[in-house]
Amino acid sequence: MRPTSGITLGGRYQLQSRIAIGGMGEVWRARDQVLGRIVAIKILKEEYAGDPSFLERFRAEARHTALLNHSGIANVFDYGEAEGSAYLVMELVPGEPLSAILERERVLSPDRTLNIIAQTARALAVAHGQGLVHRDVKPGNLLITPDHRVKVTDFGIARLADQVPLTQTGQVMGTAQYLAPEQATGQQATGSSDIYSLGVIGYECLTGHRPFSGESQIAIALAQVNDAPPPLPEHLPAPVRALLMSMLSKDPRNRPANAIKLAEAAEAIRRGDVRAAQAAVPGMLLQEDSTEAMNAVSTGKLQRQTAPTAVVGGAGLAAGAAAAAAAAGASASRGAPATSALPLMGEGGRGPEGSVSASEDAHQPLYAPDDDEQPEPPAVRKQRKRSPLTWPLVALLLLLLFVLIGVWLSNAGLFSPSPLPSSAPSSSSAAPSTTSAPPTSEPPSSTAPPAPATVTIVPSNYIGQNYTQVKSQLEELGMNVALNAVQSQTGTMGQVTDVTPAGQVTVGSTVTVTYLSVQPPVTAPPAPSKSSAPPKSSPAQPQPPSQTSGALPSTLPITPSS
Repeated sequence: MRPTSGITLGGRYQLQSRIAIGGMGEVWRARDQVLGRIVAIKILKEEYAGDPSFLERFRAEARHTALLNHSGIANVFDYGEAEGSAYLVMELVPGEPLSAILERERVLSPDRTLNIIAQTARALAVAHGQGLVHRDVKPGNLLITPDHRVKVTDFGIARLADQVPLTQTGQVMGTAQYLAPEQATGQQATGSSDIYSLGVIGYECLTGHRPFSGESQIAIALAQVNDAPPPLPEHLPAPVRALLMSMLSKDPRNRPANAIKLAEAAEAIRRGDVRAAQAAVPGMLLQEDSTEAMNAVSTGKLQRQTAPTAVVGGAGLAAGAAAAAAAAGASASRGAPATSALPLMGEGGRGPEGSVSASEDAHQPLYAPDDDEQPEPPAVRKQRKRSPLTWPLVALLLLLLFVLIGVWLSNAGLFSPSPLPSSAPSSSSAAPSTTSAPPTSEPPSSTAPPAPATVTIVPSNYIGQNYTQVKSQLEELGMNVALNAVQSQTGTMGQVTDVTPAGQVTVGSTVTVTYLSVQPPVTAPPAPSKSSAPPKSSPAQPQPPSQTSGALPSTLPITPSS
């Protein structure tokens, strides 16, 4: 049956004029000839009337909404079927849809937005208490009465939490622009999903556009799952930004615990009690820069607009008064998204397509603190800003500082014992005798700390020193030392020129110390062959002569490089 003016449904409801067209049906203004009152009738679209799944979903809307009794939810009076079409008789709510208000005003004030969020949340809390999830919260499903009361309507795709969903496998129901991430991925919708959708509405009210847009509903749904919402404008009060961003958290655990807590937080921010809002919704504290900025306005109140506040309403799926007809036309020109079945990501199914649009940005400064607004005392602010991780972080930084100082001192050789006077000849000391032997490496004393598995060898710390000093220092570090004498007629005898290898070296490894050995003059007699050979009983090298000697003694052995 195609509805027209003058038709009477069920022998009782006479159609007068069409108010709007929704995703599943048309909404008509009608007169109840039995009770003599004006009602709204939603008639299932003719193309869906023959589909058993749509017909069952339409019947379910009547049953679901009949369970609810709240001033913020449009009442359902009756349900019937005639000539192959099903219809739903509902309360006629005078006003206009929120989608039409946004089309006309683009951006709403923070106080007005919070009022809408709080009222909608309290109405949804009643549905959630009955185990009923709306699953399609959007501006088109919010109406407002002349006394500025929000009415939630269109539970057409809602489901009871303990019942099998009516949607087909591989499909999710909802409007992509307001769809929660868990719904977009085919998971079960919960009350937290409705809170996310309401957060998208709040974002749109404050900025004039939705947080996510795309060329198709699939692209928008993917953005809902993968992308973070763009930051809200900085001119908005920090508590408002923190609440909205907590509602838009990808993880439902970071959103408000339930709709009641959300309503309490929104109402607390409106009256300037930010601490109460944070207590109701702890997720506000997780948002970037929210804590410090909110403290500055914790005693302030949102500035109310002096202009008359326009009322919010739902879009075409529940009735408005005669003015709603014009609003519906405006909403259609704005391109309000229609409810449709979205194919689940990874599935091949497609549902009916809905329109997609997004308005442009329109930002205006909407907040100013009250004249009597006072900042918190510094002690209170400092206590509130201190994180419980402060002291552990301080202790960790101090420990790291001590480790770095220890490493630096170790590299500088300050932890190595000074060599004995007999083993470190000065520049004025006499040349060692041919029978003297360099000091042998002594094992570390029992009182010394155990040697590390590796040590850091920095050649620059040893170059320029006498090779006997360097040898003692390296042996104290647990290294095996190999001496490499390099003949040269310049430089200081016994002066270390290189130490290899460098960097992290395993304890017990061999370290080669290269030092200068002065070449004797050409006119000097050749050194005796017997005394030029190092003692076979000891692999250690003899000490070089002092700097005052003019030539290398004939008794100084020259050890080839290892």
